[in-house]
Amino acid sequence: MKLEGKKIGILFEADFYENEIFYYKFRFPEEGAEVHFLTRLWGQDKITFHGHEYRAPMDCWESFENMTDEELKTYDAIIVPSGMVSDRLRYTEDVNEIPPATQFLKRAFAEPGIVKGIICHGLWLVAPATELVKGRRLVCHNNLIGDAKAYGAVYTNEDVVEDGDLVTGRSGGHAHLFAKRIIERLSTI
Repeated sequence: MKLEGKKIGILFEADFYENEIFYYKFRFPEEGAEVHFLTRLWGQDKITFHGHEYRAPMDCWESFENMTDEELKTYDAIIVPSGMVSDRLRYTEDVNEIPPATQFLKRAFAEPGIVKGIICHGLWLVAPATELVKGRRLVCHNNLIGDAKAYGAVYTNEDVVEDGDLVTGRSGGHAHLFAKRIIERLSTI
């Protein structure tokens, strides 16, 4: 098992792309990784989110909101999935404040030992902190190429792109290639 002892956090919200999320839910543990789905719990013990395509339910009971730096450092990878997840996570109560999920992503980016994975529309979560991808090679959904360029990123027309500790994927339909690259990357560190 290539990922024995590795810990992966996957940001999570409603309107998730079921094929992608369920692939990660089973594929990473198949290689021995411990997988945690992380969200904003809004003071609740758990939330049941429903997928976008089939309305499949999935419970989430872990939050990134009060995660300490020490706990964050126990993760080997943090993944921002495709679909509407990142758009929902961009919500902020105070429009003058960076959304909590983007603040969390900034903390992950500050840790070079954590692989950051962003696929498809997951790039939306970077919008309030474009410095995270400025000057970096990446791929995203075709609908976000203009966004990536506006963020100062170097759009690269490949299905999966690795730039240091950042791994990006074109679309949720490429989740298997994206996950394969993350598995390869994590198995070498």
